[in-house]
Amino acid sequence: MKKRVRSRKGAHGIVDVALRAGVSPATVSRFYNHPDVVSTPTRIQIEKAAADLGYIRNRLAGSLHNLFTGTIGLIVPTIDNAIFAEFIEAFASHLRQQDRTTLIASHGYDLSLEVQIVRSLLERRIDGVVLVGFDHDPVAMSMLADRNVSIISVWNYREGENISSIGASNTQAAKLITGHIIDLGHRDICFIFPDTKFNDRARDRKQAALQTTEAAGLTVPKNRLWNCPYDIGEAKVLAKKILSKDPPTAIVCGNDIIAHGVIYAAQSLGFDLPNDLSVGGIGDFRGSRISNLA
Repeated sequence: MKKRVRSRKGAHGIVDVALRAGVSPATVSRFYNHPDVVSTPTRIQIEKAAADLGYIRNRLAGSLHNLFTGTIGLIVPTIDNAIFAEFIEAFASHLRQQDRTTLIASHGYDLSLEVQIVRSLLERRIDGVVLVGFDHDPVAMSMLADRNVSIISVWNYREGENISSIGASNTQAAKLITGHIIDLGHRDICFIFPDTKFNDRARDRKQAALQTTEAAGLTVPKNRLWNCPYDIGEAKVLAKKILSKDPPTAIVCGNDIIAHGVIYAAQSLGFDLPNDLSVGGIGDFRGSRISNLA
């Protein structure tokens, strides 16, 4: 009998799994590529055999025939703070449950890096890619379209966009919080938003907030409109500057991270929240509910 050769320097291969499970290599292959066509008892046998042998599936080899690797690319603006941390964890966890893998990359809100990132992901034969928002480098989008890679946008929603999207309307969110602040009776409102150049989510929120204010017959002077990055520390420093001299009665923030910084600044200056100052954020991030002072 011819001695069987193990793949990858002694690692067990698909033939080893088939022999241990008492099935054919073709059945093991079907199990990994189309598990629904394999009976439940057989699936259990194969799973146990693979676990016993420590078998690791070679997805790349299978993808040469099936054009499928089980890998999804996820490109986010940043992984440096909590904005996308919960989303990344939930996304990766769900893919694991579906026996899929996530490749995560970030561009630091610099869309000029998207082409390089997309090229790297395509070289790894991703089956699809998840992008944040609708602002993207046209070359990167063309590269994905030319290779027929599925694209889903998250974190924003607009009618009529040519990318399939899963998210909420940032425009509506900003209208709701700004309208609520106005309904509370505030007329001296300050707005703190991040740079909107490469951020359609922030841009939609800022435009909607200012439009809602204008529709209510209010004007926003220059000293009531500020830029601030998504950073609690920097938001706190800026808010202390704003609140130390001629403070407004309310501050609407581009997201909850900025709002947290504003709350800390107001508390450090002795403001009684929300009686002395109303603070509104967008995003409902972790910790936002317990910081509700109303």
